[in-house]
Amino acid sequence: MAAAAALLRGAARGLLPGLVRGLQPLQLQRGIGLSAPLATVIVERWWQVPLPKKGRQPRIKHRRFRVYRLVEDTKHRPKEPLELILTETVEDVGNRGELVSVPKRLGRNYLLTKNLAVYASPENRQLFEEENRLRREGKLERLQTHTGIKTVRFLQNCRLEVGVGQSQRWELTKEVVARHFLRNLQVVVPAHALKLPEQPITELGEYWCEVTVNGLDTIRVPLSVVDVAEPKSVDDLQWLAQPTPPPTPGQ
Repeated sequence: MAAAAALLRGAARGLLPGLVRGLQPLQLQRGIGLSAPLATVIVERWWQVPLPKKGRQPRIKHRRFRVYRLVEDTKHRPKEPLELILTETVEDVGNRGELVSVPKRLGRNYLLTKNLAVYASPENRQLFEEENRLRREGKLERLQTHTGIKTVRFLQNCRLEVGVGQSQRWELTKEVVARHFLRNLQVVVPAHALKLPEQPITELGEYWCEVTVNGLDTIRVPLSVVDVAEPKSVDDLQWLAQPTPPPTPGQ
């Protein structure tokens, strides 16, 4: 029985390397975001080791020489930002071709993994500086800024109310509409970026106006002319600024 058990143990030992080799391709690679950050701990001895005599080894076997004092733990140092160049316009970060400094977590886990940015190497700097120069000269198509994208989305969700009070005779002009954009929606709209209907607006009712953002995107905003218009609350403005969720497959 002992010989049979030893034989089985030997056979199992011989099969184990083969099983391990067969399982090696199934090992999963650990992502960068899941890896523990590397840090350095700097310590010093509590008791200084005395200098040895010439030709002798220092006497460091005593246990008191194995007591250390913490000097610095580098994981508590302020995190230095990561410099990247954006390859796409990203809301609340910057525009394409801009050099931005972002937290390392945002840069490595989002911008770099989604190909929204590249490292600010000398070659990439030179490449995007040339692209920005051509764009300023008008040789390349202009791009909407990240703040412009947020403004376009905000205006697409808005309805402007213009209060005319108890006046008997009045006419709605671009300057009046621009003031109500600032007062009711807290959006600065220049008069030259507004377009009203060709027919003069002199009565209460439902109309529209067109707003051009940075000379690129034009949004038609519903316009209600009423007696009294109340400014939007902060909660309403924040709700209007939220991005529209993507439709579900069933819709």
